[in-house]
Amino acid sequence: MKWSEFAIHTTNEAVEPVSNILHEAGASGVVIEDPLELVKERENVFGEIYHLNPADYPDEGVLIKAYLPVNSFLGETVDAIKESINNLLLFDIDLGKNVVSISEVNEEEWATAWKKYYNPVKISERFTIVPTWEDYTPVGSDELIIELDPGMAFGTGTHPTTVMCIQALERTVQPGDLVVDVGTGSGVLSIAAALLEAKQVQSLDLDDVAVQSAKQNVELNNVQDRVSVSQGNLLDGVNEQADVVVANILAEVIMRFTDDVAKVVKPGGYFIASGIIQPKKQDVKDAIIASGFTVEETILMEDWVAIIAKRND
Repeated sequence: MKWSEFAIHTTNEAVEPVSNILHEAGASGVVIEDPLELVKERENVFGEIYHLNPADYPDEGVLIKAYLPVNSFLGETVDAIKESINNLLLFDIDLGKNVVSISEVNEEEWATAWKKYYNPVKISERFTIVPTWEDYTPVGSDELIIELDPGMAFGTGTHPTTVMCIQALERTVQPGDLVVDVGTGSGVLSIAAALLEAKQVQSLDLDDVAVQSAKQNVELNNVQDRVSVSQGNLLDGVNEQADVVVANILAEVIMRFTDDVAKVVKPGGYFIASGIIQPKKQDVKDAIIASGFTVEETILMEDWVAIIAKRND
């Protein structure tokens, strides 16, 4: 089968929304080529270190690649993707060079070759992300394993915004808590909350593809008894008060619904917000504080920010 490789040269800030646009357009997965990977320090704990080829990475910005089937609708699909990406400018998202290229590849060349680059990765004190095809033995008795198959779409669970959210959940979720995961994507944050012994997790996403992906991953990790996944816009339809609300979404969206979060989070409960690019950190903090929260901690990773805020009593 023939596939078309859609590549866009953009910025770190645009990675999440552009990736979502590509998934919604029918891409079975995305590849993110970020030159920061060439200089990132890694501990070779699991034997996952491999040598990267600098020639595969742009000198600046980020290259996002997606694969679309070659069919009679490909031209219309590509045009729609370009239009949706350009519309991100309306949300003040920096698209950088915003240069698109299209090329054709054979399915055999990429369908499984990428798996050699995806190995178990320890992302926090307790959590390790493990691909479904890997045999992995936990290093310690308190280690928590999340199994993911990136072929389901929505990434490997190791993007900085996701990692910071999981680290924040580790610090806030207590056994018996009610957790709400807004914009769940792969469902990895809901799975993490369940493994931290949350009593109930409500997992929400507006995108039907994300809902189906999250349901599959929840079942893969055997936490379907505590995690309910449903389609919904932000906190619409959430009536119970939660101990923790976590949202790994765009900064602009976070700022628009902080008042709604304050209505859902119990006094003394927590709001974890991520997906925030550094220049928008203070704006998000101001919105969270104005809604009745106290910012307890700010986590930084690469160009990204996560905020842990506590609702005032």
